[in-house]
Amino acid sequence: MSSWESYKLSELCQIYDGPHATPPKTMVGNVFLGISSINYDGRIDNSQFEYVDDEYFAKWTRRILPIAKDIVFSYETKLGTAAIIPEGFKCCLGRRMGLLRCNNKVVPEFLLYYYLSPEFQGVIQERTYSGSTVDRIPLKEMGEFPVRLPSLLEQKAIASVLSSLDDKIDLLHRQNKTLEAMAETLFRQWFIEEAKEDWEEVRIGDLCEVITKGTTPKQFAESGVNFIKAESLTDTGSFIRSKFASVSNEIHENLLKRSILQIDDLLFSIAGTIGRVAKVTSDIVPANTNQALAILRPKNDVSSDLIYCILKSSYFQELADGKVVHAVQPNLSLGEISNSCIRLPSQTVIQAFIEQVRTYFDKKNANAKQIQTLENLRNTLLPKLMSGEVRVQYQTEEVA
Repeated sequence: MSSWESYKLSELCQIYDGPHATPPKTMVGNVFLGISSINYDGRIDNSQFEYVDDEYFAKWTRRILPIAKDIVFSYETKLGTAAIIPEGFKCCLGRRMGLLRCNNKVVPEFLLYYYLSPEFQGVIQERTYSGSTVDRIPLKEMGEFPVRLPSLLEQKAIASVLSSLDDKIDLLHRQNKTLEAMAETLFRQWFIEEAKEDWEEVRIGDLCEVITKGTTPKQFAESGVNFIKAESLTDTGSFIRSKFASVSNEIHENLLKRSILQIDDLLFSIAGTIGRVAKVTSDIVPANTNQALAILRPKNDVSSDLIYCILKSSYFQELADGKVVHAVQPNLSLGEISNSCIRLPSQTVIQAFIEQVRTYFDKKNANAKQIQTLENLRNTLLPKLMSGEVRVQYQTEEVA
């Protein structure tokens, strides 16, 4: 670490923030990059994008227009989150979003990883202002935050190691998104487009042994049993483990006994963002959940893959959307899920479908395990690389 030099953040980049207001949103248009689109693992989550028209985009980019290699971060509420703007990505900053534009003293990718490291996260926690409503990073003082850097060549080498892991993780996520789309297309062809009049109409409730939901405990724990919230589910049927909370085993087995999750349970978000689906796997349990997620436990003779495909289908999603109650936040009752119907063919046809679609899900599950392994490796390496505990080899001179 002796070769690392100390800087103020303002010596490495310019610090900006976006307008302190929220424009009218549109269904399509220019990306309005809000705090919900920035994950704790340094990624931009496109499933959370909102949009504005050209007029408001021009207004919202007068102060600063994000460009490739800029680092965007939340300075209120989701403190500690940051991501880098990729090539060709056009967006404007949402409320409570800040931006770092690096100079030639620092490699942007390295600064992003340093921002996410325990060392800099500790600086953020120490210098956070606790307000009556939200905590915030004081932007006027942020330029004084300390940063320690190795040489530019070592910065590039460190960023390359971590970026290669993230690139592989992103590739596996994209593969899983494609596999999900293939499964949804297959279900639509077999069960919607080619449905027959003589197929039996079946209630979702008749396919499940249990349909229930969880409860939010009064107390969480630093570690323990996984507690899954709606924001822990992605649009592609995966879990974001960094968004799991934890509860003690005592609370899990007693106060939350009704919502103890089992392998092959299906989770369906019924409050806030409606319609996200995930299947509980062996690496998730023991686990529990809250009232924003419905728990569907298939009967012994019903495939969890079939229930998953039904819940993910555009047919069921549109059906559920029509039954949503729009109050303070949208919500869907367990009864509406249970009473929703779908026409199903014979068991022979269903079994043939399950055998075909299972190849997609087996590959997706294998990818998910590999993603978890790579994320664990990155999370182990990141603090060691950012502190200088682990060094990487690099060329001392650029090759012409």
